[in-house]
Amino acid sequence: IKPKRAQIIKNGDVMNKLSLGCHLSSTGGYLNMGKVALSIGATTFQFFTRNPQGGSKAKPLDLEDINAFNELAENNNFSYIIAHAPYTMNLAGLDNIREFGLEIIKDDLYRLSFVRNVYYNFHPGSHVKQGEIVGLDKIVSALNECVVSSDGVIVLLETMAGKGSELGRTFEEIKYILDRVNYPSRFGVTLDTCHVFDAGYDIKDNLDEVLKEFDRIIGLDRLKAIHLNDSKNVLGSRKDRHALLGEGNITLEALINFVSNEHIRNLPIVLETPNDIEGYAREIALIKEMVK
Repeated sequence: IKPKRAQIIKNGDVMNKLSLGCHLSSTGGYLNMGKVALSIGATTFQFFTRNPQGGSKAKPLDLEDINAFNELAENNNFSYIIAHAPYTMNLAGLDNIREFGLEIIKDDLYRLSFVRNVYYNFHPGSHVKQGEIVGLDKIVSALNECVVSSDGVIVLLETMAGKGSELGRTFEEIKYILDRVNYPSRFGVTLDTCHVFDAGYDIKDNLDEVLKEFDRIIGLDRLKAIHLNDSKNVLGSRKDRHALLGEGNITLEALINFVSNEHIRNLPIVLETPNDIEGYAREIALIKEMVK
């Protein structure tokens, strides 16, 4: 089979209504994920590109499955879906860990080039006592080695809670990376509600100010996707424990206000709450009803 590269269309061309989804298992392939998403009222979803806690090996590339999903997604007005890199990928790590991450991201970006409207999301990394600037510079260097043209899958840096030596806690750290990559048009940001709340950004009571700060430092045009979660922790705890919607310290009311915001509602919004498929279906239906 001589595969066709997937058509990538601009963000605003497909997202003319609320697009909700959740994290799904990729075990059954792309088409299966698309069908599961539709069964729970979703028009986006997220999946791990390979074992999130394992080695670099990924399943064989199944172009027939990918093409079938691309058709399903186009026919059902899916927005962008999100491919999540494994947690073991640390571009800020020591040399052997960093090389492992480079191998993963290069392979993932090639595989994803055949998928319709997909973002590639990753945790920026942890500097593991090397220092923040050293870690950030290593991330920049790795991304410049992996992303070598202005054409291709958009790579998203995820906002982090800041536990341990984790990078990406502040908007300034994200900006530091984005300002130094060779092809800035290939990069954007995923905002995780639990992570930013735990990092100290008060999206519960001061959402407008947080978004203004994001726009001033990074630019809202860089915001491409949302991870929607409540938080088991208090504001600024610098931990990372997701909660079901309405069962954490952000609260359901604040999360609905967040989703309803004009800068948020047209982005792909993915639930990462500690839930099963039935629970995700209930949360998606709840959001749709409350936003309406």
